Amino acid sequence: MPDDDDFPELNPELADRLAAIDEATAAQRASALRAGLEEYELDDEDLDILDAATDDPDAIQYLPALPVLAIVGRPNVGKSALVNRILGRREAVVQDTPGVTRDRVNYKAEWNERRFTLVDTGGWEPDAKGIHAAVAAQAEIAIDLADAVLFVVDAMVGPTATDEHVVKLLRSTKKPVILVANKVDDIRQEPEAASLWSLGLGQPWPVSAVHGRGVADLLDHVLTVLPEVSAVAKEQVGGPRRVALLGRPNVGKSSLLNRAAGEERVVVHDLAGTTRDPVDEQIELAGRVWTFVDTAGIRRRMNLAQGADFYASLRTSAALEKAEVAVVLIDVTEPISEQDVRIIELVLESGRALVLAFNKWDLLDSDDGLERERRRYLEREIEQDLAHVAWAPRVNISAKTGRHLEKLVPALELALQSWDTRIPTGKFNALLAELTAEHPHPVRGGKQPRILFGTQASSRPPTFVLFTTGFLDPQYRRFITRRLRELYGFEGSPIIVNMRVRERRKR
Repeated sequence: MPDDDDFPELNPELADRLAAIDEATAAQRASALRAGLEEYELDDEDLDILDAATDDPDAIQYLPALPVLAIVGRPNVGKSALVNRILGRREAVVQDTPGVTRDRVNYKAEWNERRFTLVDTGGWEPDAKGIHAAVAAQAEIAIDLADAVLFVVDAMVGPTATDEHVVKLLRSTKKPVILVANKVDDIRQEPEAASLWSLGLGQPWPVSAVHGRGVADLLDHVLTVLPEVSAVAKEQVGGPRRVALLGRPNVGKSSLLNRAAGEERVVVHDLAGTTRDPVDEQIELAGRVWTFVDTAGIRRRMNLAQGADFYASLRTSAALEKAEVAVVLIDVTEPISEQDVRIIELVLESGRALVLAFNKWDLLDSDDGLERERRRYLEREIEQDLAHVAWAPRVNISAKTGRHLEKLVPALELALQSWDTRIPTGKFNALLAELTAEHPHPVRGGKQPRILFGTQASSRPPTFVLFTTGFLDPQYRRFITRRLRELYGFEGSPIIVNMRVRERRKR
């Protein structure tokens, strides 16, 4: 079996010949090859691939700002459980341990054909220190940026001193506040909610977030309080590109989001694993609006993670599936690890565009001998461990200081442009004809597989389908992929080459 090195670099004459081919002539040749496929057994899926239409990039549309409903309360009163109940799905991470939610996390919700933004927050505590103080600060920001507030209290515990502190905070904002008496699981427990009248916020609404009891009545009341258009939120942007920030814990993802947003959007702390829920934020960079998604750090082995960390890893994978391009952050002060490579593999498996961001580069900029040695070792690690993604754009940044952050935008645009690229069928078949003439597939078992026809079935990522008379070696498919990159770039995008082996129709 031939090695990848058996195929030489692209012949410049071949590139010139392909560039000189008239597009109309190439289209005619492809049409003739396509007609020749009628002699082979084709199924409905084959025909769908051959008739695949071009996908156009999403256009940016501006929509009215949705009203914002923030959910606040002290730790472990069931805020995230109520969020999941309103959304109708398990979106927020929920665990019996207090303090699981740390950032303010936005979700799109709908009730009775009215849409609104639901904001889950971490537990608010007075005189909190360390990471808990940052969590409380995010809850206060959520109140300021909301049109109305759901104040959740544990009805089985009754009003506490912390609850009274939250009431003072809410009164100072002059926002509409709805008092929610949670954990009222049946009618016998409803009298427990009566003690919450003492908080002075009006009628407490008894609900059970876990069982759904009373939530429909609560939402009916919420719609009478929420405005049609938000007075605090920005216009929605309908089609910004979605960027997922990935990396192992404590690599600087949240710092990068905060620096790009120009505000303390998410909690940043030296404690590894601070982020647990994916956090969406629309950010304007270089005159364009992007949706950045901060995700939980992916730990060494997700199947060994427990509790909140396990569900946070699942949500990170789900956030990647919704994204278009992934920025994988790598800490340059530490050796590239198996964990970093595994995260990159996760992006490749998802088919998303890829940008590599080498973070904390400011710590390697001095002329100290140790820094020079680390830079030398880093380049060697990149050559050895990241050779399979040599096509991904690289940027050296400092999320903490914002240094070279402007270089991230051209890298994102290049990766997304490659991800969206579609090659005309005529040009692609002309390339295949030239490649197979110059380097035919090796003979296997006395037979030589032929490529009958090729087409790009889809973009995002670019996916090519080859109709062949036999199985193509993986090395030969990699050879075709390499030639596609040499001719058309595809920087920052994975390329998928599939094949469909077909036999002649029986006469």
